[in-house]
Amino acid sequence: MPDMVIEIGAPVAAPLAPAGSHRAAVRTALLRLRGPALGLLTIALALLAWDLLTTYRVSFHIRFLNVPTPASVLASASHAFSDPDFSYNLLISCRRIGTGFLAATALGVPLGLTMGRWRLLRDALLPLFEIVRPIPAIAWVPMSIMLWPSNEESIVFITFLGSFFPILLNTLMGMGQVDPVLVRAARCLGAKEVSIFREVLLPAVLPQVFTGLAVGMGVAWVSLIAAEMIAGQFGIGYFTWEAYSLVQYPDIVLGMVCIGALGLGSSALIRLVGWLVMPWGRLAGGRPK
Repeated sequence: MPDMVIEIGAPVAAPLAPAGSHRAAVRTALLRLRGPALGLLTIALALLAWDLLTTYRVSFHIRFLNVPTPASVLASASHAFSDPDFSYNLLISCRRIGTGFLAATALGVPLGLTMGRWRLLRDALLPLFEIVRPIPAIAWVPMSIMLWPSNEESIVFITFLGSFFPILLNTLMGMGQVDPVLVRAARCLGAKEVSIFREVLLPAVLPQVFTGLAVGMGVAWVSLIAAEMIAGQFGIGYFTWEAYSLVQYPDIVLGMVCIGALGLGSSALIRLVGWLVMPWGRLAGGRPK
């Protein structure tokens, strides 16, 4: 049997990856694209139905006689986005949402954590919040105008109320779902109350917190638009209501589309922040949805 000579430092060919792994990677990529593709298909079908119903002026119990076509709304959008007043209305609404929502987050999350941690505080405050919570935002408009010195502050206050309760209650519910064994184990290891909050309770409750933030953002937009339509002088809600008063139907739909797009962008931003703040979701293969 001849001697085998092995050349030191000779390049070694990398093993070929099995064909099954390539098929699995392609399948995974297709599955990830399936969700966005289905969403785009649904939007395209909705736009097609809108175009057909408005072009042919369908009137069968639901009337599309005065509903503008997508083409007329697109023409209105091209005119509106070249108008600085429209951009100013969008910026005003975004500023109001940002102020009210950040204030609700800064108060709702810590209050939900402390109410979930100490039952005495929860028993004292929860009945009051449950009485105030069902009051719709539109019912707060007259009271907020009387309470605050300007319409701007009253509208921000209504936006704050709309987002505060979903954030508070979701945080409170998340605290109720934390396994008490984790808290007892941390205590046995010598953790103080601040460390328990930081290392045990807050990471466990973060998914519920971000669920409350996403829900609160949606309710905040609903509250803001209602307040702007009634008491505002600027904002996308005021723009939409003014278009209705002036019988400018394409602008009405344009305002509605802008409200939906802003709400979608706000919710997507919250999901992105949640994905960045919770690294264990990334390690498990999660991604912003």
